[in-house]
Amino acid sequence: MLANLAELARDSQERLRTVQPLIPANLLPSIVAGPIEGDAWCLLVSNTTAAAKLRQLLPSLVSTLNSRGWTVTSIRVKVQAQGTR
Repeated sequence: MLANLAELARDSQERLRTVQPLIPANLLPSIVAGPIEGDAWCLLVSNTTAAAKLRQLLPSLVSTLNSRGWTVTSIRVKVQAQGTR
């Protein structure tokens, strides 16, 4: 079970590294790779402004991940409450 969670965490980080070139540099510090649940992936952001900008990029992020071998049907963006990062 723990090994599976560690693998999912590594996979999530690798996904974020893959799509980083598509994300404006000023947004990157606000984004953290989140959980993977089946074909859905979650990105955690620090504020609503970053979330709104990131949501505009989701189609290209999904397309890039699928072209690189991941099966991703959706990416959720969740704003983290202050102090939870």
